[in-house]
Formats: sequence, structure tokens, C-alpha cells
Amino acid sequence: MTLRGRLTAAFLTVVLGPVLLGAFFVGSTLSAVDRGRATERLGLAAAGVRTSVDALCQQLRAAADAVALVADPAARSRAADQVVSRGLAAAVQIVDTAGRTSYATLGGPAGPWQDCAADAATGPVRALAARVRLRDPAGADLGTVAAAQPVDPAFVARLAAVTGVGVTLLDDPGRITHTTEDREVRAAVLAAAREAAGDRVTDTADGRYVRRIGPSPGQPLPLVLSVPGERPPGLYAALVGAVVLAALLAVLAAWRLARVTTRPLVELAGAVDRVAHGDLTARVPVRSRDEIGRLAGAFNRMTRETGSYVAALTSSRDQLRGHLTVLGDTLASTHDLQRILRVILHSAIVATGARAGAVLLLDGDGVLVGQCVEGLDGRWPTGDPADPATLRVQVGAGVLGAVAATGEPLRGRWEPADPPTGEPSCETYVAVPFAAPHGAEPRGGPDRPGHPPADDDDATECGALGVLALYDRPGADEFDDGDLVTLRTFAGHAAVAVENVRVHEEAQRLSLTDPLTGLWNYRYLRESIRREVERANRFGRMLSVLALDLDRFKDVNDTWGHAAGDAVLVEFARRVRGEIREVDLAFRQGGEEFVVLLPETDARGATIVAERLGSVVRDQPVRVEGHTGEPIAVPVTVSIGIAVYPDHAAGGQQVLDAADDALYAAKAAGRDGYRLARAPDPVPTQEIPVVAAAVSPPDGLPRAGAGDAGPVAQGGASSGPHPPRQSRGR
Repeated sequence: MTLRGRLTAAFLTVVLGPVLLGAFFVGSTLSAVDRGRATERLGLAAAGVRTSVDALCQQLRAAADAVALVADPAARSRAADQVVSRGLAAAVQIVDTAGRTSYATLGGPAGPWQDCAADAATGPVRALAARVRLRDPAGADLGTVAAAQPVDPAFVARLAAVTGVGVTLLDDPGRITHTTEDREVRAAVLAAAREAAGDRVTDTADGRYVRRIGPSPGQPLPLVLSVPGERPPGLYAALVGAVVLAALLAVLAAWRLARVTTRPLVELAGAVDRVAHGDLTARVPVRSRDEIGRLAGAFNRMTRETGSYVAALTSSRDQLRGHLTVLGDTLASTHDLQRILRVILHSAIVATGARAGAVLLLDGDGVLVGQCVEGLDGRWPTGDPADPATLRVQVGAGVLGAVAATGEPLRGRWEPADPPTGEPSCETYVAVPFAAPHGAEPRGGPDRPGHPPADDDDATECGALGVLALYDRPGADEFDDGDLVTLRTFAGHAAVAVENVRVHEEAQRLSLTDPLTGLWNYRYLRESIRREVERANRFGRMLSVLALDLDRFKDVNDTWGHAAGDAVLVEFARRVRGEIREVDLAFRQGGEEFVVLLPETDARGATIVAERLGSVVRDQPVRVEGHTGEPIAVPVTVSIGIAVYPDHAAGGQQVLDAADDALYAAKAAGRDGYRLARAPDPVPTQEIPVVAAAVSPPDGLPRAGAGDAGPVAQGGASSGPHPPRQSRGR
């Protein structure tokens, strides 16, 4: 069905429904009211008929009693004549005990006489009579006295006059004996009377209401009462005519309304088809100022704005392609994570039209730390807005923390948390997590030199590396699903960038570490000794070098196997890491030979470290698995050579050689001990811009050339580029 047909049907339903219901209501209401009134009139008439018949019977009974009270037969006959002459009865009849009529007045009605005390008539009723017993003074039964009144048309007419309704007297088979009804309605009244039972009221086809009364005790006459209805003639015809006329008018109005309504809609549908085929110049004529006219105007504005949006989207697409090209070039040309994240964030902001954004990465303590931000001036919760690292959010707290904890993106309107979570303030937001690409190693990678393997605390349960978040759009519009998809794409780039940088750093680290012990290797030793010597020169500090060698390590390999030897080396490296400072560096030079660099440490501090290393190795035998699979405690000792720059050498390689010579001296002295390198003769000198003093300077750190007089160095940070430190304490 077309829209015009549906509108027409709807209008007709709306209009004709109430009309039909109203007509039905009017007709049923009038019928109910008319029937109620007729029932009430018939009820009053029935009561009047019963009262009239009962009064007549009482009168006849009184007349019969008056005659029966006379004792003398002659006087009794005269009394009967007087009753008739006075009009108390139409006839009086005296019957003896044998049933013979002893006296009867003249002109009495024909029989049979219907006794008032009877329950019902036994045949056609000609008269209504009341009978009393006739007795002598002694009380003996002498017969009966009956007083009668004829039941004729005059009697029926009097009943009709008293009640105000039509009255019909029936005989026993149900035929009409006397009636006041017109001939035209007699048959209908008789038919309705046959259907009536008890006090029920029935109606005839011509609108009359009929009710039967009697015969019953005290009223033995079978009577039918009827009254005409009060409904206006032709009521239903008038109602049907009104409904038909209303239907015709409704059809005309519905057709006209549907035509006027659907015409602009047809034009609008045609314009929509043209737009669907790419014609954004389609317009709809505005013919009115109603809702359809406003719809046409809105459509015209929509097509104009759509054309503008298409042009803007084309420009945005070209711009986005440019940003993606820059992003791809950046990812391919650099491992500078900050630069990559800045490019990703800027591209995401441009692609979504956001006003601000931030990239946060998860650190080892379960805290999201800002890496780069844009457009957050005036929205910063605390700290310096120039430093992204001041943006810190605990995982699980706030919007960003929830995204990192669950791995599910969030978007919506900002509702400040209480207490504050440290997130930037905004009106709307969208935040997505990013995790390591599928198949990548967990965060932390393999064991780092000097550190235990990365545990599960370094990442959230969902494996998120960080969160990319954007804030606010022009017009305070919320971010939609399209923005969420776009941001997921850039988050994927961020995850790849973070993973690539991590892999690159891990590859660099692996190239400088020993795969067995996790300590720095000989290659990194050469670079580190050069850097630490330069730093010592620059700041006028000392550098101690410890050369370590496990005693009789070949016997361990020969006795328990190389697996046991490897276990000893790994345990030895672990103990070395546990006894040095964060700033100290430990190396495996090769085999069972190790080197430890102690920046800002003089000879006395170096000997203390050597003593501690020797003690921790000597006092705790290493448990390895023997040939039988049983654990075996292998005693291990270490020989240590100590050299101090610049006391024992003038350069990096020379101080290593001096420490190595001291190691051989320790070996020759019986092993399980340490030896300090001998000062060269003459002592190598180098012009260093420091103040010579017999005691250490006020900062407590040894100075170059101070010999063994200064106190033991307990720490101090070194500057300049250097690899990650190897332990968290001595």
C-alpha cells in the first residue's frame, strides 16, 4: 500500500471509528432508556391490575357475606336482590349442599364463573365470583352463596383505563378473549405474550413492550399488558444515514489531505534518490511552512552541508594520507620513541578533530606515565605542563587507569572523580589501550644484565603497554565509533613503535652482554673503561678495577662436567651483582675471568669490595647437580687483582693490565685472596686540574692522586651516556 493509501486508511479509521461508536452508543442508549421506561410503566400497570382485581374480589366477598348472614330463606332472597340492586355484584346465586340452586338473581352473567380464590382459570373466564359458606344458627352447612361480576370488554376497558396500558384477556389455550389493543398490533402482542414468561418484558417488531400477569393466587385472570415504545420513529435509519454521510465526507477529506500531504513527500523521495546516486545539487521546493515544509528546508540544508562535508572529507583524507606518510617515514627512519609518539599523537588529533591528546606508557610500578602531550594547556592537573612525565595515573584509577587495566576502550563525557586521579580535565574523551603485537615477548624481554627476569608486575593483566587518549571536539560533540576505530589504528602504530624500540634496545643490549651470566661482555668492557677513565679525568675522581678469576675452575669442569661449571659461573655472577653498587659495572671477560669497575672508588674502597666478594664466594659453596643427579656442594674461591686509576696506570688499557698483573700475583700467593697492583716506577703522572690535599675534600669523594689516604667511596652518580646499571645496592 502506498503512503497515500495508508494516510487515507488512517484518516478514515480515526474519523469513522468514533462516528460508528457514537452511533452505536446513541442507539443502544436510547433503546436502553426506552426499555427501562416501558418496563417501569408495565410494572406499575401490573401492580394496578392486581390491586383492581383484588378490590373487586373483596367487594364480591363482602356482598356474599351479607347475603349469607341472613338466616331466614325468604329474607335471604330479598337480601340477594338488594345486593344486586345496589350494584355490589352483578348476580347472586344460593346453592344448597346437594348442589342445587335454591335462589338466583335475574340477569346474571353466563358461566363458568371464575372463583377469586382459584390459582388459575380452567377455561374461558365469563365472570369473576366470590363464594362463602351458608350455615344455620347451629353451625350446620346449608350450602354456598356466590356473588359474581362479569368479565367482559367493559371490565377489560376499565382495567386499561386504570393502568394506562393496553390490556388483553386470554382464554386457556392462549387465544384473545377481550382486548383494548388495535387490530394492527394484536397479532404481534399475542406472539410476544407467548414468548414472555414470569415478569419478563419482551418487545414487538413495531416497538411495543409486552408483559404477562396471572393467573396467580388472588388474581386468576390471564392478562397481557402492553405499552408503545417512546423511541423516535426512524431512529436507526437516521443513525445509518448520518454514518453514511460522515463516511462520504471523511473519504473526500482523507483523499484531499493525503494528496496534499504526499505530494511534497513524493518530491522529497525523488530528490533523495538523486542524492543517493551522487547528485548533491538536488533540491526540494518548499511549498508550505508546516512540518513537511521544514523537512524540505532541512533536506536542502543537509544537501548543501553534505557537499561541504564531502569537500572537507576529501581535504581531510588527503591531509591524513600526508600524516600517514610522515608516520611511516618516521617509523622507518628512527628509533626515537618520543619523536614517534609525538607524530602518532599529532596525526590522531588531526584525523579526529580533537583539541588535545596524550600518550602514556606503563612503567614497572603499575603507573601510567605521560610520554608526550599536545593541547593540554590549562587542563593539566598538577606539575609543569611542559613536562609530560608529570602526568601520572595509577592503573585501575580513573578513565585512563580503567582502560589500561581492562584493555577495553572508553569514550563519553567527562565526570570528575573524587578523589582526583591526576587525569587532565576535559568535556569529552576517547581512550584506547595498546599492547605488544601478537607474538612479541612480554615486557622486559629476557633477563637484563644485573637484573632478575621481568615479572608480571611490569604489565597489566590485559598486556597493555600504554594508553592513547584524545580530549574534546569542537562544539562539545562526543567522540563516535568512527573516531574510536581511527584511534585504534593509531594505537596499533604506537604499539608497533614501542615494540620496535624495545626490540632495538634489546638487540643492542644482547650484543653487549654475556648470554650465560647476564653480565656485560668484553666488547662493552673496552667501551666502558674508556668512558669511565674519561669521566674520572673530567671530575678529578678515581676509578678502581677488580680483575677476578675463579680458582681451579678447570677442576670443576673436569670433575662435575661443564653443566656444573656453567652453574658455578651463573651463581658467581649473581653473587657479584649482589655485592656491588648501582653505579658499579660487572663484566665477564672470558671463561672464568671477570672484571668489576668501581667508579669514584679508591684503593681502600676497592679492597673492601674485594674482601666482601672473596668472603661471599668462599663461605657459601655452590650447589650443583652431580653425575648421579644428586645435588653436590662445590667449594669455590676467587682470586682478585686490584688496580686504581690514575694511581697505577695512565689509561684504560693500562689499568686493566695492572689489575690483571695483580690477579696473577694473587694466584701466585696461593689463591683465594686479593692483591693491590704495585705503583709503577716512575709513577705515571698526568696534569689534572684538581687541588692536591693530604685529606679528602669536604664532599667525601676521593680525588685523583690522593692515594690511599682518602676515605672509602660509598657512592656518587656518574654523568654522560652509559648503559643501564647492574644492581640495586652493594
